Amino acid sequence: MFRHTLAALAVGTAAAQAEPPQVVATFSIIGDMAAQVGGDRIVLEVLVGPDADSHVYEPRPRDAMAVARADVVLTNGLEFEGFVDRLIAASGTDAAIITLSDSAQVLEDPAGGHYHYIGEQAIWHAGAHDPHTWQSVPNARAYVGAIADSFCEADAEGCEGYRANAASYTQDLDTLDVQIRASVDALPSSRRTVVVAHNAFRYFEEEYGIHFLSPQGISTEAEASAADVAGLIREIRDTNAGAIFAENISDTRLLERIAAETGMDLSGTLYSDALSGPAGPAPDYLSMMRHNADTITSALAAD
Repeated sequence: MFRHTLAALAVGTAAAQAEPPQVVATFSIIGDMAAQVGGDRIVLEVLVGPDADSHVYEPRPRDAMAVARADVVLTNGLEFEGFVDRLIAASGTDAAIITLSDSAQVLEDPAGGHYHYIGEQAIWHAGAHDPHTWQSVPNARAYVGAIADSFCEADAEGCEGYRANAASYTQDLDTLDVQIRASVDALPSSRRTVVVAHNAFRYFEEEYGIHFLSPQGISTEAEASAADVAGLIREIRDTNAGAIFAENISDTRLLERIAAETGMDLSGTLYSDALSGPAGPAPDYLSMMRHNADTITSALAAD
């Protein structure tokens, strides 16, 4: 009888250990990275799906339920997902909350910050940080390492597999990084300025040397004013910008108006804050970055 009890306990323990980690990723780009590292060993739910805008997303009750049952919740942070703090609080989850941008090299929002005065002394307080850190492949490598660490913490038995998946994926990221640098380096230095819908590509700019102009700041929540648009049109002309691109998460009407004012045509669509659907050109992070780089450099290389 005692042996049977021990056997039953052993079976129960093995079954408990075999339960796959429940992982929630806040949006599609992080979700893809989590899938690359976790493989078939995790159960993954992504809150903000392909072609959707995390800046303005409103969570649903089922999102709170997913977070409540999660073992790991992967977030970007830096206020990119404006909904995430209240969603986590409402869910009552005991999950490990992993802020992936903590592992990245982060840029300040160039439009952020303000002065305040102590007596007659002006003190500058820096503004928010730019949350679009994944637009630099080196930052994506850091995300992958942090994801592997979090999965190992949640599921020690699967750690070796997570580490192996992360190492293989990192090799793919290294190859991608070299390819993007080579494609941009082939452009004349005078042909490296483009226009996009919102300021989501500063990390790409800092890493690879393409200069991006945009009517909106780092969030799509704030609409561009008439003065912003007029200033952008002047800057496009002053810098001889070579191409203008739509974004998959943004309405194209404002960009079409800017293109008409400057005598340009839209040169394609870039993927900034979300992947495409499975049938699109950017169904995963590697494809997204390769598509963006190819689309930009092809437009700038054209006569």
